[in-house]
Amino acid sequence: MSYVPIADRDHEQEHHDPQSFITKYIWSQDHKVIAIQYGGTAIFTGLVAMVLSSIFRLQLGFPDVFNFVDPTEYYQLVTMHGMIMIVYMLTALLLGGFGNYLIPLQLGARDMVFPFLNMLSYWFFLLSVIILMASFFVEGGPTGAGWTLYPPQSISEGTPGIDGGITLMLLSLAVFIIAFTMGGLNYVTTILQARCKGMTLMRMPLSIWGIFVATILGLLAFPALLVAAIMTLLDHLIGTSFFMPEMLSMGEANEYNGGSPILFQHLFWFFGHPEVYIVALPAFGIVSDVLSVHARKKYLWLPHDGMGDSSNRWPIICCLGASHVRQWNESLFWIFLCNYNPDHCCTNSAQSV
Repeated sequence: MSYVPIADRDHEQEHHDPQSFITKYIWSQDHKVIAIQYGGTAIFTGLVAMVLSSIFRLQLGFPDVFNFVDPTEYYQLVTMHGMIMIVYMLTALLLGGFGNYLIPLQLGARDMVFPFLNMLSYWFFLLSVIILMASFFVEGGPTGAGWTLYPPQSISEGTPGIDGGITLMLLSLAVFIIAFTMGGLNYVTTILQARCKGMTLMRMPLSIWGIFVATILGLLAFPALLVAAIMTLLDHLIGTSFFMPEMLSMGEANEYNGGSPILFQHLFWFFGHPEVYIVALPAFGIVSDVLSVHARKKYLWLPHDGMGDSSNRWPIICCLGASHVRQWNESLFWIFLCNYNPDHCCTNSAQSV
């Protein structure tokens, strides 16, 4: 990337000096303002989810006192709480909020590479939140199919919110994924192309690495959920059979024809498992940076030191890999081994953390 002198960049910074309240705080293309918009909207949705959680947990804890939640409403509260917290709060706050704010500042970039697309991604995200919240006010209320939205339950008669609730949920998810895709492409392009002179990939802070890897995971995983949401919506609205099998009677034998609900589960968990790391990796990176700067004791520097020094990186990578071992005892064994004798699981050149 060629270096552009600061004096030659002034004509490219007009969006940082708006002339009206609307262009500064509403239709802003400044990454810091967009980050605050993302963060504020995500926190609002989180507060809604917290209220829902409080209601059904009070009913569980004191069923004789808080008996105004019937089984139908309980399913709806749990479903909306789970989906809001996983997608609309955590993903939007950590990537949309912290990602927008930190990437240009920590990489020395003027702004995101595509400021207008960045602004557009927020307004699509806000639209998805509005659609989701509208499901509380339609006839039948929001969907109560569980946050995984498995068919045939999610679109079968008898499920809470079968009329407008599930339709608005699926439509909201589709709009959210479009917003995430616009923002994610912006993040990846900015990190790869707009770093300041001397900022190599290996010099990037861990917080940027966490956001970068989480964004790549999201760009690979969210399209599967988008396809699943659209196909389920078509099954529900126009009677297709992507996930809904139809039982045809043929004499005394019954045969199933059409799609399979298992296909939806494959598509959903193609998104669902990476989503854990889409949420966790930015938080890990931010916490590691904060600890490495403010810690007074050496052991709190270990996450940052181990990843920052190429000779010490392998023990940490071994420990991260150990977290995927399904048996907890075996995970503890490998974490202990990598921390205290990395030569057992790493190359000979690895040094002890």
